This record gives sequence, structure tokens and C-alpha cells, in this order.
Amino acid sequence: MAYKINPSTSLPGLPVAKARAGRGNAERCRSIKRRKTKSIKIGNISIGGNHPILIQSMVKAPTKNIKTVLKQINGLENAGCEIIRVAVKDKQDAKAISKIKRHIRIPIVADIHFNYKFALEAIDSGVDKIRLNPGNIFKKDQIKEVAKKVKEKDIPIRVGVNSGSLRQKYSRSNNPEVALIEQARDYIRILKDFGIDKIVISLKSSNIGETINAYRKISKLYNYPLHLGVTATGLFYDGIVKSSLGIGLLLLEGIGDTIRVSLLEDPLQEIRVAKNILSSLGIRRFGPDYICCPTCGRCEVDLRKKARELALKLENLNHKISGDLTIALMGCMVNGPGEAKNADIGIAFGKKKGILFKKGRIIDTIDQDCCVDMLVSKIKMGV
Repeated sequence: MAYKINPSTSLPGLPVAKARAGRGNAERCRSIKRRKTKSIKIGNISIGGNHPILIQSMVKAPTKNIKTVLKQINGLENAGCEIIRVAVKDKQDAKAISKIKRHIRIPIVADIHFNYKFALEAIDSGVDKIRLNPGNIFKKDQIKEVAKKVKEKDIPIRVGVNSGSLRQKYSRSNNPEVALIEQARDYIRILKDFGIDKIVISLKSSNIGETINAYRKISKLYNYPLHLGVTATGLFYDGIVKSSLGIGLLLLEGIGDTIRVSLLEDPLQEIRVAKNILSSLGIRRFGPDYICCPTCGRCEVDLRKKARELALKLENLNHKISGDLTIALMGCMVNGPGEAKNADIGIAFGKKKGILFKKGRIIDTIDQDCCVDMLVSKIKMGV
């Protein structure tokens, strides 16, 4: 939708209630040939292989604050989050995982830095996956201890390489993406030496070009699932643009098995943007697809208000809406049925009136005030 985005509110067109349409949908964009990767189980779901590209986010509160964490995770689950990561910076955080797991449905990943013992504690607490940072947990004896416990519990490890925490031996490289790849490759060799083959890889940088090139290259070296993301993306709008470009371009090339949109905002916004990326590419659908013109001087209606009204009514509708549905709201007759002729149903607004059309064919003329309710009624009837 062509809306101004307010960070404190929902993104229009991606209502929280539509998350139910997500994971079960088959991937739809036939023009994208997905890279074949190893299927890996994380808790009660699987990634890689022929499984859908899943959406991940991260809790933005200390893990030991169980009440706050549960409130955030439950909100993210309802919004469509399918994997959640938590920071583990001490034993209390690690031990809290067992209590958190009792009250959530999605897999939980422990984010470990500096102290390998926190990984051991998290595994004992029943975590579904461990993320290790090769930049600050790199001693072989420590990795061996984690690998041993991971094998006992049969859970995967994410090798999470980040440009901001490269070890000195790699950061000296004049080629940033090569540095990311080499640190990942050396770490994977160590894990494989210790018998670990349930591996997920991420190579994140705040630079889009470095991120894309690193993922392109590593995707040719391994068949492990790749977790996509651009890190430290800046302010809200910057983060949306950088994440959409970085993640979207890789997905178009068939690269990626899970995604996380990193934003300096409420993590609910990460889920909404991630869903928008996937649905815009035709990879997954989470509810109706909206076609809205940006409006101009010909427009004689507050189209943004009408669009928000429709999105809200459909969000609150106690009725399952097909994820294949495309709805158009156009600001004038010039770009009405013509530009939106592929929409299943739509309205082109004129002065005090609106033209109702289906697949570009005009069906009726309606009073402007009744247009949204008419659309909702037709959608309830199956269009």
C-alpha cells in the first residue's frame, strides 16, 4: 500500500490476524528457483529443503525478565513470527529459557557471545538452537564442549558471522565479504571435525553489497540452510529499505531459508516488514494483496483513509479470507479498472461515487460512503 509508515502503528495491509495464512501456504513464485539446502529441524519446525522460508525475530528485553519476554514473544507469535531468538548473557538468562518454553509454541534460539558456558546452560534449559559468534567464541576446546552437548540433544548450531565482530586475522582482509566467508568456513571445519552437521549459516553486515556478495558466495560452497539479514540497519525507514533490498535481492536469486528484518523499533515491525517482503515477491501470502494508487490532483477522496478503513475491517472480520485475493483501491477513473484490471475486486473512486469492478470489468456504481462496506460484503461472499 502507498501509505506513510508510522513506526508506532501497524503497517497497513498486513494485519496481525492474517498470520494464520502464513506457514501453510505453498511457495508461489515460479520464477524463483530456490537453492536446494539441507533440511534441518528446529524444535517443532523444519527449515531448508522444500520447507517455506520462515520469519524470525529477536526479543528486545533481558531474557531473565520472563514476564516481559513472554508478553513480547506471544505478541510476535500472533503477528506471524515463526522462530524467536533471545540474548543469553548470563546464567540467569540461560536458565530462564526452560520457563519461557512452557508458554510459547515457536522454537527458541539462544544467542551466545563470549562465554561458551552460557551455551551449555541454555542447552540444558531445552533451547531449540544455539547461535554462536565465531568472532568471540573460537577456542577449539570450548567449541568442542558445545558440540558435544549439541550432539547429545540433537539440536542445530547457527554459525552467526557478523562484520562487527570479526577476529583480527580475518578483519585485516581488504575484501569484507571474503573475511566473512573465511571466518565462517574455518568455524564450520571445526564443527565438522567434532561431528556437527546440523548447521545454519548467517553472514551479516550493515553494508548491503557486502552482505549480498557474502551470501552469494557461501551459497555455492555449502548446502546448509542460510539465515538472511542485514545488521545494524540504522533508523526505521533506513532499516526497511536496507533489509528489503538486501533480503529481497537474495530471495529473488533463490538464496535464503529463514529471514530476520533487523529494525530499531518494536520487533512487531520486523515481522510486518518480513511478511511484506515475502508477499511482495510472491513467495508466501499472509492475506489479501492490495493495489492502491499513490493519488494525485485528480483524486476526490481520502484514499488513504478508505484503505485504512478497509484493512481494519478485514482484520477484524471473523471470516477466513483467501490468501490469493487481490483487492484494488484506486483514486480516480483514469487509473481505476485499467491499471488494476488483474485485481479480483476493486473500487475506482470518483466524485461522491465509486465504480465497483472485478477483473477489470465494471459491475456497479456505488455511493462513496458505501464502497468499503460493499467490498467487505463481496469479500465475505467469496468475491
